[in-house]
Amino acid sequence: MIFIDGRFKATNRGMIEAQLREITVAGRNFLFVPGPTNVPDRVLRAMSVASEDHRSPDFPALTRACLDGLKPVFKTITGYPILFPSSGTGCWEAALTNCLEPGATVLIARFGQFSHLWADMCTRLGFDVALLDTPWGEGAPVDQYLAALESDRQHRIKAVLVCQNETATGVTSDVAALRRAMNSVNHPALLMVDAVSALASIDFRMDEWGVDVCISGSQKGLMLPAGLGVTCISPKALEAAKRTSSRRCYFDYADMVAANASGYFPYTPSLQMMYALREALSMLAEEGLENVFRRHTHLAGGARAAVMQGWKLKLCAAAPKWYSDTVTAVMVPAGIDAAAVIARAYTRYNLSLGAGLSKVAGKLFRIGHLGDLNEIMLLGAIAGAEMAMLDTGISIEPGSGVAAAQSYWRKH
Repeated sequence: MIFIDGRFKATNRGMIEAQLREITVAGRNFLFVPGPTNVPDRVLRAMSVASEDHRSPDFPALTRACLDGLKPVFKTITGYPILFPSSGTGCWEAALTNCLEPGATVLIARFGQFSHLWADMCTRLGFDVALLDTPWGEGAPVDQYLAALESDRQHRIKAVLVCQNETATGVTSDVAALRRAMNSVNHPALLMVDAVSALASIDFRMDEWGVDVCISGSQKGLMLPAGLGVTCISPKALEAAKRTSSRRCYFDYADMVAANASGYFPYTPSLQMMYALREALSMLAEEGLENVFRRHTHLAGGARAAVMQGWKLKLCAAAPKWYSDTVTAVMVPAGIDAAAVIARAYTRYNLSLGAGLSKVAGKLFRIGHLGDLNEIMLLGAIAGAEMAMLDTGISIEPGSGVAAAQSYWRKH
């Protein structure tokens, strides 16, 4: 409870209003939500270009640089990268409406807010959803997927859907194991993977894992502003799209693939974002994709050390096999509202942390550590989170998280 203008208030709204008067405007906002992520200066400069004719003879060079540069990121030789002016949600819809007949059965596990939203979209679009409800904090239940596929003797399931990295809970799933399960029963369903908060940060192997549709977005590991839906489809998915009767227009794969073959788009593309993407892909290639993955693992290890060894708090992820290298979801003690921690971090310390969503709202805050960042940047987020937690009544040792992260990184 706090005083505002001489009146006693006991609401989170009152606390937030009071804290808004304290907001620090000097310096740069520390953006540590799990997307959008920091946009590198090189990328910002690259997208600062005048508009140009997207039908000009020169334009195909930019298109090919983007699409060809994405193939190594998806780890595909045979796949077709596609850029939609949308978010990853648009790519969800594109996957469903292109590859499946109306009313088709899809198999999906729900273990966080984003897997929940994808399942909800399936229902709203009229598909028959076979839902595997899983505790939030665990990853995709491969054994339950296998059981459902084994019992599907008539092959009514036409697509298997999974989130590789569930951003809401800081959990990563084993896509390769899911593909092995599908292969073990020779199930012909398409495999569709949401890699929005994994692509270009956590290893993803489209061809090796037999992924038919990979869904991502520009504002995470690709280090761009939001606004591009980034997807890749297999030849099998493209053939399925040619046969289905589902209606689509804006998100039609065939239109995109046909226009892209000559370096153009079926409608006006996001020119500045394409220049940004070309630069971001150059940065990823210069660092080396495997080095990018190792950097994210290294940073995540320090973040987890801060939480568990320094602050003595728990992660939402239930076991080490689920730990995400792109986002750490920190459970706050009972009786503490995580929203107050997030509000304090933002208004007093100019630090943006991710909120708990749906089932975990108020129970956790999230530290995003993906894209363009290093140890010193992440230490700033850890320090800011410490101060916000102390200010909101969480009993931790000042400096403990910072020290634990420093120790981890210096030893590794």
